Amino acid sequence: MERKSFTILVTSNRRGRTRALTVSAAWLKAIVFLGGVLLVTLGAATVDYVGLLLEVGENKILKAENAQLKRQFQVVESKLQSLENSLERVKSYSTKLRLITNIDDEDRAVKLAVGTDPKPGQAMNDYNQDVSERGPASEFLVKDSMFMDKPPLDEMRGELTVISQRDYSSLSIRIDRAVKETQLRELGVLQLWDSLSERQSLLNATPNIKPAGGWFTSRFGYRVDPFTGRPEMHAGLDIAGPPGTAVMAPADGVISFAGYESGYGKLVSIDHGYGVVTRFAHNSQIFVETGQKVKRRDVISAIGNTGRSSGPHLHYEVRVHGVPVDPINYILNE
Repeated sequence: MERKSFTILVTSNRRGRTRALTVSAAWLKAIVFLGGVLLVTLGAATVDYVGLLLEVGENKILKAENAQLKRQFQVVESKLQSLENSLERVKSYSTKLRLITNIDDEDRAVKLAVGTDPKPGQAMNDYNQDVSERGPASEFLVKDSMFMDKPPLDEMRGELTVISQRDYSSLSIRIDRAVKETQLRELGVLQLWDSLSERQSLLNATPNIKPAGGWFTSRFGYRVDPFTGRPEMHAGLDIAGPPGTAVMAPADGVISFAGYESGYGKLVSIDHGYGVVTRFAHNSQIFVETGQKVKRRDVISAIGNTGRSSGPHLHYEVRVHGVPVDPINYILNE
């Protein structure tokens, strides 16, 4: 049986030989089949390559968007940190105001002397009431769940002990806490302002500024005495500065003492009324006299090194009903 074949003639319009190519039907079918397979393979590869190009483009866009979101997250986090710091300053400022103006306190002298430690039997969380009053995290889970892989832990149930990751859920909790703190602080400051408005005379007579320029060298409390080397109670606040630096009255009052006292050197004492007395020791010069009335920021003396002193500085004391208290509580601009 003769096999079917195909002859392909290849000729030219120019003079030359005519070429003949004879291919059997089976080979021709095989060639056509292989050609079809090759075309399909090339088509699939082309489609896949185009898809990869598109995916690479999308990945680049997603990476750019992700980088932008990270930058925005960092900006939001920095603003939140600034808000938290501002709230902490407001909290410290309002606490000092309440301490020095005797608001909601029956025994100011005792409280100022012992600081803000809890009283015997008082729970530590009494001091954190403004934070614990915030609602549970479940209140905002419904709105925020679409953005979170896992729901945030509920602080009220003690689930959140340490925030170790910088993610959306932890940022949401911090923002929620800061907003709640802001509302409570605003209310507290408004109430404080109303109370202070009724106590103008008390405010004028209450020390609230740093009495001299310089830097703190020794705080209120127990310290090693520079002369004896033994622990002793330091009843004031030392502010070092160049000799001759002006010392100002921290509030209105009357000069109750202006002269030399053993250990204190040249000493000025101001009676501000309401049981509050301030003392300024180791001065080089005294510019006031006993019985003289002074106003806040009046210059009363100059920093020196008189008396029992190891260098030029001002020893600043605040006494409430005769009890030495920490003067830092009476410096609102620090």
